[in-house]
Amino acid sequence: MIVFNALSTLGAIAFAPWVGLIGFDAGILGGAAATAVASGLWVIAAHHEHVATPPSSLAVRVAAFCLLGAAPAFVGRRLRRSEEAQRNVATLQSALIDSTLDGICLTDAAGNLLISNVRLRRLAAELGMPIHGTVPERLLAISDRLAEPERYRTRMKELARSVDAETTDEFELAGTGRCFRGYTSPVLDPQGKLVGRVWTLREVTADRELDRMRDAFVATVSHELRTPLTSISGFLEMMQDEEHGLGETGRTYLDVIRRSTDRLHGLVEDLLLIAQIEARRVELVNHTVDLSTLVSRALDAVRPTAAEKNVSLALNDGDHALVLGDERRLAQVVDNLVSNAVKFTNAGGAVTVGIARAGDAVELVVADTGVGIPADEQGQVFSRFFRASTATRHAIPGTGLGLAISRALVEQHGGTIGLESDEGRGTRVTVRLPAEDAA
Repeated sequence: MIVFNALSTLGAIAFAPWVGLIGFDAGILGGAAATAVASGLWVIAAHHEHVATPPSSLAVRVAAFCLLGAAPAFVGRRLRRSEEAQRNVATLQSALIDSTLDGICLTDAAGNLLISNVRLRRLAAELGMPIHGTVPERLLAISDRLAEPERYRTRMKELARSVDAETTDEFELAGTGRCFRGYTSPVLDPQGKLVGRVWTLREVTADRELDRMRDAFVATVSHELRTPLTSISGFLEMMQDEEHGLGETGRTYLDVIRRSTDRLHGLVEDLLLIAQIEARRVELVNHTVDLSTLVSRALDAVRPTAAEKNVSLALNDGDHALVLGDERRLAQVVDNLVSNAVKFTNAGGAVTVGIARAGDAVELVVADTGVGIPADEQGQVFSRFFRASTATRHAIPGTGLGLAISRALVEQHGGTIGLESDEGRGTRVTVRLPAEDAA
């Protein structure tokens, strides 16, 4: 300004951008320092040009410089805090997805990689995926390393086309036995427009190994337990012909052997059924089934035990109790529920079974006045091998498999099962199955 004699032309305007920029970048203190320097330089330039600087004029310019320094400083501080908060959130989000056991990535709608976590990058390197290309292209590149390359190629091509589909697939590396499960899901914006896809990859080798161990266990149980039990049952039948000559003590021993054998038979069958259910190998042969008939048979089967315990049995049978299902499997459900009710009911109690039409469903209710289940344990009653504390406290025998099997079979028939219980007062189990004319 002094060199070009431009004070009268530019005035204090020449200092304004610099004061604002310094204040924005350096904060309040930097803005104050820039204001002082700019004011001083303007006074020097004015003095050199012999321009009169009355106090009022100087005060106005200093005030303007203060405003120019303070306002950007305030804005800059808020922006820096916002940026820091966003960086912290981004760091936490990155730490979150990096700490998961699954490999996770986000792509755009075309499959171009946007974000990935450490686990996915490690798995991609172990699988030998290329570092360039879309995710479907990278997945296709390793098809020759898999146990079923043709099926894998076909599936990956379908994934590349079906960008708005939610899918789950498993594949195995050839020669290593390593198994992986992949999952994809579309990502939509608030307007419902597809903006990308989430991909996850998990190694499930241990799960598959457990499946193989379970199959081996089932095979062992089938051979090592069922075979000797069959022999024991055969000899028991032979001994029944000579039971009259055994005497009172011998007949007592024979009854104990017979009951124990029946119990072992039931345990083996339950274990095998649970294994089949978990492996999804239970096939239903559906036809019209009358629940009233199944309940009557179940009550007849437990009537001797109920009479021995002085437990009364009652059946409230309604009309239209026909359902579409597998009679053998539904009979297992009814037998489990009725036998449980009798088993957990004390002497002098009652078991009531009701069957009624409820809309499009047939409702089966098995209620007892037994020991009940504590409220905090009722959420676990359908878990395998779970035994309520009331059962163990009263020394009631059982394996904890009956309700787990019942729930699996009911759900496989498209129905629901629920339980209500009051400790010390009884339990009520409700099964709802689709009626035949509504199936």
